[in-house]
Amino acid sequence: MVPFGGWEMPIQYPTGTLAEHQACRTDAAAFDVSHLGTVRVAGADAFERLQAVFTNDLAKIAPGRTQYTHLLDPDDASVVDDIIVWWVADDRFDVMPNASNTAGVVAAIGGDDVTADRAIIAVQGPEARTRLANVSPEAAAVPRRAVAEVDVLGHACRVAGTGYTGEDGVELAVPAAAAAAVWDAVVASGVTPAGLGARDTLRLEAALPLHGHELGPGITPLQAGLGWVVAWGKGDFRGYGPLQAERERGVARRLRGLEVDGRRPPRADCPVLVGGERVGIVTSGNLSPMLQRGIALAFVPPELEVGAEVVVDIRGSHAPARIVETPFYPPS
Repeated sequence: MVPFGGWEMPIQYPTGTLAEHQACRTDAAAFDVSHLGTVRVAGADAFERLQAVFTNDLAKIAPGRTQYTHLLDPDDASVVDDIIVWWVADDRFDVMPNASNTAGVVAAIGGDDVTADRAIIAVQGPEARTRLANVSPEAAAVPRRAVAEVDVLGHACRVAGTGYTGEDGVELAVPAAAAAAVWDAVVASGVTPAGLGARDTLRLEAALPLHGHELGPGITPLQAGLGWVVAWGKGDFRGYGPLQAERERGVARRLRGLEVDGRRPPRADCPVLVGGERVGIVTSGNLSPMLQRGIALAFVPPELEVGAEVVVDIRGSHAPARIVETPFYPPS
């Protein structure tokens, strides 16, 4: 157990990170992600309040759906937080910030912080729905990117077809008092408990950004390669001006995937070199359990395209690498 964003979180369970990772890729794994916030925004003006702040366009979806979006700094358009919005009912949204960012999101959008009222259990993997159906067929049937209120062991829960592993699955918002019973039932159905270690290697293989690494102060959606999350045509939103200015002048750096020759894992803050000169920096890196080689996300000059050869300086040792398409796994 380790401190994480004000919570105590498991790094791994007795099976170990590698086994947990492989269970999620080949069968099913369960993650306690209750550290994610939940900010409930309700009322006749809820839609307009979120539209005026977030980068994406809620008009693209409808009640019963989810959407990935960003909250930007109004001065430099860096990503204050990346967020999933659960549009639960016509005038009710559950906004899901990252662990330590909930208070800042409440300050930006209003609403009620209901994080303490529920736990979040993510059930992920190719067999996640099959195994979860033994606990709650209704929860297992919630489609990808949808959200619904369903019964789980006699408890009213909100379930979304979302996750952070690159695999199919759902996330269950369970009343806090029922969390242990639901967790035990999910595990009893044959789902492997998994901790932060596997969650990080899974999201890295899927090339999903982590706030504080690929997103955060000084990093805009365009630099992170997430321009698709910006709805340029919907009208003004917080941070629109500086983001539009960067769009017009072009980004000075771009997040790319790196694959290293051999198994040695790059780590965050390792320099990226071209011709012996430092040109970029690794934001996240590890050994890919599925590919059995080192992989990393790194900011590099925008002119470095897929196929370009680079070198990663790993504690003074130079590891040859190349820029590759992402996600790393499954290969695109």
